[in-house]
Amino acid sequence: MNIKTLILIIINSLIALVIALLSFSFYIQFSNVLNDRILLQLNSIKTLKKNQIEHLLKSEWELFESSELYQQNTDKNQLKLPDSITNKVGIHDLTPYHVDKKTTIGFISNSKNGKKIKILDYTKIKKILLERTGMGDSGESYLVGEDFRMRSQSRFFPNKIPYSIVVNTKGVQNALKGINSRGVFNDYRGVEVYSVNSLINVGQLKMVILSEIDVEEVTIPLKELRQRLIGLTLAIFLLAVMLSLLLTKIITNPIKNMQKSLRIMAEGDYNQTNEFIKNSKEIKEMFDALANLKASLQGAVKFSDDIGKMNLHTDFKPKSSNDQLGISLLAMRDKLIEFRNKEENTRILSKRMLVNGLEDERRRLSRELHDGVGPYLTSLKHYIENRVKNEEKKAEMKKIVDETISEIRLMSNALMPASIDDFGIGVTLTNFIESLKTATTVNIEYEDLTKADNSNISNHQAINLFRISQELINNSLKHAEAKNIRITLSEFDEFISLYYFDDGKGFDLDTVKLGSGIINIKERVEICNGTILINASAGNTIFEIELPIEL
Repeated sequence: MNIKTLILIIINSLIALVIALLSFSFYIQFSNVLNDRILLQLNSIKTLKKNQIEHLLKSEWELFESSELYQQNTDKNQLKLPDSITNKVGIHDLTPYHVDKKTTIGFISNSKNGKKIKILDYTKIKKILLERTGMGDSGESYLVGEDFRMRSQSRFFPNKIPYSIVVNTKGVQNALKGINSRGVFNDYRGVEVYSVNSLINVGQLKMVILSEIDVEEVTIPLKELRQRLIGLTLAIFLLAVMLSLLLTKIITNPIKNMQKSLRIMAEGDYNQTNEFIKNSKEIKEMFDALANLKASLQGAVKFSDDIGKMNLHTDFKPKSSNDQLGISLLAMRDKLIEFRNKEENTRILSKRMLVNGLEDERRRLSRELHDGVGPYLTSLKHYIENRVKNEEKKAEMKKIVDETISEIRLMSNALMPASIDDFGIGVTLTNFIESLKTATTVNIEYEDLTKADNSNISNHQAINLFRISQELINNSLKHAEAKNIRITLSEFDEFISLYYFDDGKGFDLDTVKLGSGIINIKERVEICNGTILINASAGNTIFEIELPIEL
């Protein structure tokens, strides 16, 4: 094997190995990030739907329990309920006892007039489950009973009765054991899906809620990335081959000249001394060039290794304007930096869209409660006042309606305070904290330093500041055992500052679990492009949050 062939093999093998390792490392990391993002998004969707269903069941149960005049709305010919069920007060899954196996959730209670049974309007749960925001083309959320049979309509089998579909999957098994799991599993169709699950356990009712999306749909961008990496690898390898051919030509020509001179000298012609000396100088330069090439390749390999580890701020300079390998690696690094920045921006944007979607839904639900249900209850109150003749019944019915109106107002304000749009975050926090003072013995001091007129705090910043304050106060009241809380909200020309202090027992940042209130606070600060400093020591827990003014 001649030296030219040997050099070509060594150099191109090294470059091919570096590029392959770099591409493989980047592909694996991107795949892991994609998996984490999808599972996190599905978990957020599942959690939202679970909370909505649990809230629906509890609120419907409270209305059912509190109403002595409620009429029984069951059809005895459709439901065959054993005494073991009817004797248990609470919320029940009655689907197995329905003649046609239709999904049936019932409320059973005892009153002075006897046993009351009510069947929940299934369309209310169906509406929650069919909300498909963030679920893609193949995603779905559905319910499964303890008997491993579906309780909600499958979007893939719309003509099948849910009860006829058996869902004995790993996710359902884990959830029924009390284990909230997430990952890639086979669903009831035998298709690989990203799946998250949780157990809904309200009263006597126990069901599993799952949110899933097909792996095939999610991995489409991953397949496109793989094709681009293969193309980029082939292009860089072709460039490396061309460079190595040029390099071997430069290396072997001086050796050939030296060989020619040595052959002339071996024949006894020493007149070629000057040429021989010249060739010797070129050989020395060749070895110097090889040393420089070695150093250059070492730098390129180290730089490639740093890129493979996503350390994209390592200093690296090409040896010259002709160092195509170095320039190509720098170009690759710049592309990776650009991609990572775009991915980070996309991640933040996705979080922002999810949070904004949740807040919009809360605002819509708040408006529906206030503008939709409220007038009906007011009309009912007027009807009772004018049409009911029995004064005792009238007083009792008016009391129930007044309590319901008050509860709806509280629910509407908890979902989205109306004052946040009309008067801003300062007034809203003031009202919120004043209402808390009447319900707790903890000393809460709040100082509002926002601009009453011409405030630059945007609506989305105001909502996030309100939710952050809610979460902080809730943590202090529930977990910190604090006696004093101080809050200061300040608005400056360039930024907004939220200072929060309590004298509770503090917490360890390293042991805060993912999904807890602290993580939610950090995510809201992140989507507002803000910064947060936390001192969680006992007796001196401080949160300092700054958000830039959005001009």
